[in-house]
Amino acid sequence: MSRPYPIGAADKTRWITDLRPSRQVLDPQEPYAFVHEEEYSDSGEVVSVATIFLTNRECPWHCVMCDLWRNTLTERVPVGAIPAQIEYALSRMAPARQVKLYNSGSFFDAGAIPPEDYEDIARLVAAFDRVIVECHPRLVGRSSFQFRDLIGGQLEIAMGLETAHPEVLARLNKGMTLDDYATTAELLMRHDIDLRSFILVQPPFVRADEALHWAKRSLDFAFDCGARAATLIPTRAGNGAIEELARIGDFAPPGIDLLEAALVYGIKLNRGRVFADLWDLGCSEDNVEHVKRLSAINRSQSVEM
Repeated sequence: MSRPYPIGAADKTRWITDLRPSRQVLDPQEPYAFVHEEEYSDSGEVVSVATIFLTNRECPWHCVMCDLWRNTLTERVPVGAIPAQIEYALSRMAPARQVKLYNSGSFFDAGAIPPEDYEDIARLVAAFDRVIVECHPRLVGRSSFQFRDLIGGQLEIAMGLETAHPEVLARLNKGMTLDDYATTAELLMRHDIDLRSFILVQPPFVRADEALHWAKRSLDFAFDCGARAATLIPTRAGNGAIEELARIGDFAPPGIDLLEAALVYGIKLNRGRVFADLWDLGCSEDNVEHVKRLSAINRSQSVEM
């Protein structure tokens, strides 16, 4: 029997968590994944990036589209675990210019990344030109500035904008408004911290025939807020809630053509770098060549191909 999506925040959270499948069993002393990437940089060159997916406690928000909680813990990691995870990954990776410390939530959530570990983390990433972390706008503040002062390179914070559609954003259960996002973005600029925006392509509650329009408006909004880069993420199933929304007609998966159209629009704006998140898109034989083209656009930031 289908379950309609509720209105109140507490009811939304219950609805979302009740539909969850099981989470992964993880070791708090090891990152759950790490990969070597190459990315077109602010300086106009392709640079090497060490991307580490840290194991830590789940985010305090429960967004309806999120599946990142599947690789999180139910309790705070002990002090020293996060530096141990970073050291574990870096000792097994090729040298890189930049590092992404992604933690399926907010780096500046004290329940996820213990502030007592900041100095050891900073020591481990001191050689990188740029350190990129992710954080909810409501958790950006004094601890962010403290960490910025500890590291040797440029700090960049990736914040999930998700969509510039105000009513849809409210329904995602993210716990923020567009004004919250813009205010935090301004705070980052004042403190010399770069902003990267995460944008969903065809999120729940957006009709397929309006999805490209809202992806474009979201890119416009991100760059209006001062973003130096934007990553377009095709909304995917796999968390239980998205499957239920699909059953009741509130979600349909975006096509790869839509992702490319949004990417091309963003790059042609010439206001900052725009990337298509290609995770898991190459699994289908029909998508292989398309994914190769999008990957080439990501690396060149050019659509003249």
